Amino acid sequence: MTGLAVDDAAWSSAWRRRSPGDKLLLCGGLVGCALVLPAWPGSVLVGLVAVGLALGPARVPARTFGRAVRLPLAFVTVGALTAVVSVSGDGLGWAPDAASRAASLLGHSVAGGAAVLLLATTTPMSDLLPALRRLRVPAAVVEVASVVYRLLFVLLQSLRTIREAQTARMGHSSLRRSYRSTGVLAAAVLTRSWDRARRMQEGLAGRGMETGLRVLPEVLPSSRAFLATSVTGLAGIVAASVLVP
Repeated sequence: MTGLAVDDAAWSSAWRRRSPGDKLLLCGGLVGCALVLPAWPGSVLVGLVAVGLALGPARVPARTFGRAVRLPLAFVTVGALTAVVSVSGDGLGWAPDAASRAASLLGHSVAGGAAVLLLATTTPMSDLLPALRRLRVPAAVVEVASVVYRLLFVLLQSLRTIREAQTARMGHSSLRRSYRSTGVLAAAVLTRSWDRARRMQEGLAGRGMETGLRVLPEVLPSSRAFLATSVTGLAGIVAASVLVP
């Protein structure tokens, strides 16, 4: 277990051996449909397809998928509430089309987020980063994403170690001590992560690492059946959104 539930789900997913390019096509198409098509029925169909594929063929644990989607859902809900407020000379009030605007914002956001989570819970970063290089994403962007991904595990390990030490010293035995320990924990983790990043940069510079770190990626074959099914499903979502009033 890596410490990241989404990453663990990606490594154990039934779609782990599928080509990342195939999954990028499917999930990218779903995100595009969620953004372009109307909320009804387009976003609803995209959300249902993304969740159904994740929990069905991909075999992502429902608890993991639900925990991953709850914080973005809360963020989107707060954003939808603030987007429908109207400010006028009489003060604050609801916009005339508040209900439809909130529903549209929620529909597009939740559907797009579910499609992104489908990719995240079925494709490890070690597969996704080489695929981004092959798609000619700027090397600097890929390298920054790779470094940030690796530092996440350093942060998690530091967080876990310091938290255990504080608990052993009764640092969370009362509310007042919990507040103090949480502040110390945040400061220590940020300090350690900054120091680790600095030492990593100095080590790479000392070894003459002026270009990206090249590794031999695992080549996963593309599936024509999967691609054909993905394109057909996306076309079906588009057709249903156009035909249904």
